[in-house]
Amino acid sequence: MTVEQGIVFAVLAGAMVLFVFGRPRYDVVAALALIVSVGTGVVPAAAAFSGFGHPAVITVAAVLIISSALKNAGIVDYLAQLLSTHLSGPRLQSIGLIGLCALVSAFMNNVGALAVLMPVALETARREGLSPAELLMPLSFGAILGGLATMIGTPPNVIIASFREQALGEPFHMFDFTPVGAVIAIAGVVYLVSVGYRLIPSERRGRTPPEQLFEIRDYMAEILVAEGSNMIGKSVAAFERLANDALVVTARIRDGERLPAPARRSRLRAGDVLLVRGDVAALKTVMAEAGLELAGDEELEPESLASSDIELIEAVVAGGSVLEGRTLRGIGMHPAGLNLVAAARQNQRLTTRLEAMRFRVGDVLLLQGPSDVLGDSLGRLGLLPLMARGLRLVGNERRLLALGIFVAALVLVASGWPGAAVALSAAVVLYVLLGYLRPKELYDAIDWPVIVLLGAMIPVGGALESTGAAKLLADSLVALSGSAAPWLLLTFVLVLTMTLSDVMNNAATAVVMAPIALSIAGGTGASPDAFLMAVAIGASCAFLTPIGHQCNTLVLGPGGYHFSDYWRVGLPLELLIVLLAVSLIMLVWG
Repeated sequence: MTVEQGIVFAVLAGAMVLFVFGRPRYDVVAALALIVSVGTGVVPAAAAFSGFGHPAVITVAAVLIISSALKNAGIVDYLAQLLSTHLSGPRLQSIGLIGLCALVSAFMNNVGALAVLMPVALETARREGLSPAELLMPLSFGAILGGLATMIGTPPNVIIASFREQALGEPFHMFDFTPVGAVIAIAGVVYLVSVGYRLIPSERRGRTPPEQLFEIRDYMAEILVAEGSNMIGKSVAAFERLANDALVVTARIRDGERLPAPARRSRLRAGDVLLVRGDVAALKTVMAEAGLELAGDEELEPESLASSDIELIEAVVAGGSVLEGRTLRGIGMHPAGLNLVAAARQNQRLTTRLEAMRFRVGDVLLLQGPSDVLGDSLGRLGLLPLMARGLRLVGNERRLLALGIFVAALVLVASGWPGAAVALSAAVVLYVLLGYLRPKELYDAIDWPVIVLLGAMIPVGGALESTGAAKLLADSLVALSGSAAPWLLLTFVLVLTMTLSDVMNNAATAVVMAPIALSIAGGTGASPDAFLMAVAIGASCAFLTPIGHQCNTLVLGPGGYHFSDYWRVGLPLELLIVLLAVSLIMLVWG
C-alpha cells in the first residue's frame, strides 16, 4: 500500500464515521474530506471543485427544480384527487396512494413526491379512521422504491450513470434501470400493502393523528389586563419580552371580539383578554409583575386560534430546515409571521418549555400565522405542511403544458442527446419563462446540502481510482473470496452498499462504492454493468433506519415511529430485494 492509498482510505474511513454519527452535517463532512484530500495531495488543487461542474450534480439539481415545478402545476394533486374519487374504502385508498407515490417517484425527486402526498395520506387517515402510522412508513418506502425505476428517480442512479460514462465511455440511459428497478419497485409495493404494514407494532397503528396531540386547553391560559396594570398602553411584543419570550400571545379578545395572532405592535388596553401559550412558571411571574389576572374558564378549542385570515396548521421539520438543531430564539419565526403553539416528537406532545427545545428533523409543529404568507413562511423555514391545502388552482391546459415539457425532456434524456444535464436544464428554463416557477423558487427548490455533498465527494471518490486504492481494495476482496462465484461477489457488493446506505447518505454511498465495484468486476472478469447496477440498487435501499433516507426521517414524527419499527418492516423488504436484484441483474446484465 502506498502513502497516497493510505491517505485515501483514512479520509474515507473518517468521513464514514462522521456520516454515521451525523455530526457535523453530511455536507460539512464532505467539504472537510475534500479539504483534507487537497491538503495531502491526493486530489490536485486544480481539480478540487471540479465536482460542482460534474454532469451528475447538474442533473440532480435540475431534477429537484423540475419536481418543484410539477408540484406547482398541481399534477400530483390532480392524480391524488382522482384516486380519492374513484377508490373507495381505506385499504384500496392506501394501496392507491402508495402505488401513486412509487410511480411519481420514478420521475421526480422522491422526497418531493412524499412531501406532496403526505398531507393527502394524513387526510385519508383522518377520513377513514386509520392511524397515520399505518400509512406513512409504507408511503415513504414506496417513494424510495419508485426511484429505482429510472435514471432520474434518485441521485445514486444519476451518479452511477455518470460514473459509467467516465469509466466505459457511455452512460446508463434513462430506462436502463427499469428492467431491474421497476420489477423490484412493484414487488416491494406488493409486499408493503399486503404484509409490510402489518409488521408495524400495533401500539403505533392504534395511535392518534398529530392534531389530536394538541389539546390546547392543557397548556394555554387566558389572562386579563386588569385596571392599573403596567402593561396598559404597551405592545404585545413588550409583553412577550417581559416574559423573556417564554410566553406567546396567540389571540386577543377585546369587547367580545376575538383577534387571533394580533400584530405584535398593537397596544394593550384595560379589559383586554390575552390567550397565551407558554411556561407556567413564567406566566405566574409575569402576572405578578405586570398586574395581570387569570380570566374565566372558557373552553378553549383550536378554532379559537384561527379566523378568516389567520390559519392554524401542522407542519413537520424537514431535512435541511433552518430550525434543525436550533432553538426558537434567533431563527426569525416571528418575522416570518408565525407563532409556535405546540410541538410533538414521535407522537408525544412536548411539555417542556418550547423556547428551550432544539428542533429535530421529523418534529411536528402546530403553527399559527396569516393565511396569505403561511406557505412562503413554511418554505423559508424548511417546514412541510401536514394538512392538504386543496387542489392547486391550475387549469387543465397549464397542467398538460407542464407535463408536456417534462415528457419532452424525458424523451431527450432517453435518446442520449444532448445529455441528461442539458435536456433537464432546458426544461427548467422553460418552466421559469412560463411562470411555473418564480426565480426565488428556482433556488429554494434545490437541496443545497446534497449538491455540496456531491460536489465535494466526487473528487474524493475519484481519488480512490486515480491512486489505485479502489483496485487494491477490490483485489483484496477478490483474494479473500478465493474461487467464489461472481454472483456471490455481486451479492456481497449489493449487501455492503445497502448496509452503508442505512447509516450514511445514499449519494455519498454511491460515490464511494462505484469505483470499488468496478474494480471488483475488472478483477474477476465479470460484467462491470452488473456490479454498477448492484451499487445503484443498494445505495437507494435504505429501509432499516430512519436516518438512512430523508423520506424515512420525514415520517418519523408524524407517524410516531420508534427506531426499531423501521427494521421490523424494512429487513424482510431488503431480503426480498437482495433475492430479486441478484437474479434480475444476472439475467439482464450478465
